[in-house]
Amino acid sequence: MDAGWQRPGLSVTLGALHAALGRAGPLWVKESSARNLRHRDFLAPRAALGAAFGGEQVPPGVVAAVSALCGPGVLPVSECRHTAAGLEVQLRRGETFRRLLGPTAAPAAPPGPRPAVVLHCAALRCPGPVSPRGLRPVLLADHLAQLLRKQGVSVLLVPAIADKQGREVLRQLRVEWPYSSTAGSDTVSALKQALKQCPYATRCEKGSGEASLPENVICKVHLKSFVEQQGLQGYDPNLGVLLVTEEKLRSLAELQQAVLQGTVSDPLVLPAGSSCTVVHVVSCEEEFQQQQMDLLWRILDPGTHKHLVCGPVKVRAGEVPIHQLQQSPLTAVGFSFQGLWRWQAHRYHTVCSTPTCVLSADEAWTEVIDILTVAAIRFEMLSTAHRSQVGHSISTKGTKSGAFVMYNCARLATLFDTYQRAVEQGEHSSMPLALGDGCFWPSLTGIILSQGEWLLLFSYLLPFPEVLQQAAQLPSPSRGFRITANTEAVCKFLIQLSMDFSSYYNRVHILGEPFPHLFDQMFARLQLLGAVRDMFHSALATLHLPPLSQI
Repeated sequence: MDAGWQRPGLSVTLGALHAALGRAGPLWVKESSARNLRHRDFLAPRAALGAAFGGEQVPPGVVAAVSALCGPGVLPVSECRHTAAGLEVQLRRGETFRRLLGPTAAPAAPPGPRPAVVLHCAALRCPGPVSPRGLRPVLLADHLAQLLRKQGVSVLLVPAIADKQGREVLRQLRVEWPYSSTAGSDTVSALKQALKQCPYATRCEKGSGEASLPENVICKVHLKSFVEQQGLQGYDPNLGVLLVTEEKLRSLAELQQAVLQGTVSDPLVLPAGSSCTVVHVVSCEEEFQQQQMDLLWRILDPGTHKHLVCGPVKVRAGEVPIHQLQQSPLTAVGFSFQGLWRWQAHRYHTVCSTPTCVLSADEAWTEVIDILTVAAIRFEMLSTAHRSQVGHSISTKGTKSGAFVMYNCARLATLFDTYQRAVEQGEHSSMPLALGDGCFWPSLTGIILSQGEWLLLFSYLLPFPEVLQQAAQLPSPSRGFRITANTEAVCKFLIQLSMDFSSYYNRVHILGEPFPHLFDQMFARLQLLGAVRDMFHSALATLHLPPLSQI
């Protein structure tokens, strides 16, 4: 592999296209509809060109520069032409297939120390099962942690879960969370000592007219005074006095220990000099309490904190909590999964009148149903922007559910299992080992314009690494402390991919007849779908969902 080789990227190519026009501002758009992709891949709209060039025609030299684009990470251009729609670019699609699907070098690790992020979910501090409103930030933090790790970020999760029932809930939901805390009594003592010297704290002593205060209150902290004097923005104007207890200090101590773990010079954790960001992932209902704790921590140990706030979760009154269902005791939400269970039972031709019946003693069946149930929960909670409300019903069928995504992932597994059995039985030839040098690539030229292969590669395989990267970004707020994230992008990507793949799979006979003159076309399609399968697996891994081999 050439040391200067770089995987073709969408953003790199768009940057090169914009530079070739020599005008400020984004003028090019990537096509996404199957209809437009038949004759172009990028378009600079006529109106945008007119504004950029003052109503004059684009100089011929610019068109030539676009046609000659090349370089590491830039997609190969076949043609740039003037049309009524504007300036259209079509790529050399056969070469693009080779560059994206052929042998690739592993991406180099970014230089310098890795950053660290502490993700804090206050909802897990409550004993017992997690409420529906508390489940959403937990699933969001778990998903965000996986996305950040894929980008080389070290992630620490807080708080540790001591409650056995809570641990069992997260285990069944396939959430990976620490069960032991690193906070010690020394840290709590240090925080108490800092409170004694804090100008915003007032001690609560017996006989001082504070008889109505609980006995475990250590002091009162005047948060509003701190906010006003520091000129902090975005905090609730109703913040006043906070009663500090031992439990609150233990929570802060655990957070401080996590930050310390993310910044110390420990070769098993991070190199020296690493930065550490604290992100509080909270529901909108608990945001006020988290602002109180945030300010208390700022008073005792100044630092920068970000709040990722989740919108409300609406649950229909009177629905049976899942922990009351014998077959799937997922206790974390109040959603009723009767529809999901009945739908899956129908697919397996299993007679089941209620969701509490014993559907099957087969462990594989139970595992499939558990994974589909978790997929339904995760996609319902995470496929909507975290700031928006999610409803009370779980999708159990159709094209917008987690089950639909898992089903299409299983279809790919079935396809390759069928092909492998055909090879073993001598019905099909095995694929060449050196796929990057495969002579079957020219066969793509006759099929990529009409059969959907180009749509799968150009709209999904090409931008997938950037989808993961953008979903993991935690941009600094322009003002205040609230941030937004694009975490819903992965679920939406998987849903749209499943819809387009399903349409392609239903229309195209991948394996075809076992005739030698059709092998090259079959190999090309299998290579493409093998990459699509790996993309499914990689995206599902960020949701802690294992791929299913059959449904």
